Amino acid sequence: MTSIAIVGAGPQLGLAIARTFGSQGLDVALISRNRSKLGDLVGTLTAEGITAAAFPADVLDRDALTQALKDAATQFGGIDVLEYSPLGTFGSVVLTTPAESDPSDVQHEIEFQLYGAMAATKAVLPAMREAGTGTLLYTTGAGSLDPLPVVGNVNAAAAALRNWAVNLHKELDGTGIQAAHVGIDVSIGTAIIPGRPVIQPEDISPVYWELHTTRRDQAELVFKG
Repeated sequence: MTSIAIVGAGPQLGLAIARTFGSQGLDVALISRNRSKLGDLVGTLTAEGITAAAFPADVLDRDALTQALKDAATQFGGIDVLEYSPLGTFGSVVLTTPAESDPSDVQHEIEFQLYGAMAATKAVLPAMREAGTGTLLYTTGAGSLDPLPVVGNVNAAAAALRNWAVNLHKELDGTGIQAAHVGIDVSIGTAIIPGRPVIQPEDISPVYWELHTTRRDQAELVFKG
């Protein structure tokens, strides 16, 4: 298997990760719900000599997500690396504090972050087990470790994904498959979170390659810039 599937691929971190792995010879499967934006990313990568293809799917539609990953595996002869980092549309995600949150406020985020990650993992893990190798990487903001009240519902789901990913790392110990959580404690590209440094995505993406290659015993990496 010689490909990476990036779920939640976008023009910032997703593109940077695609470039990092693509420059090392891996084919790139890009998955998100916006077909036209995926086409733009494929065009950019292709122009840079990286083999890439788009597989549109919404992570909330777990059947569609599973099929997209199966289609990617068929086209590229398997998936060696899964990177999961979907991001809700800025301005459209309802944010609630812990005291304000109803179960439904957290449930939507759980569906988006944790359940989507579980579905994606189930789509690729059997082939990785058969091969005895593979990498599973799950990205959240730093609120999964140090939550902020203003994004209480989002942070609760991110913490659930972090817990699940670290536990998956423990379960897969000794199988040849690496699972790890990446916590991003910076603003990517532009200032969004007051007090946190702004880092360009191409300065972050190399840590994903390190987890895939030289830090395979590490269950978590928190990027602080």
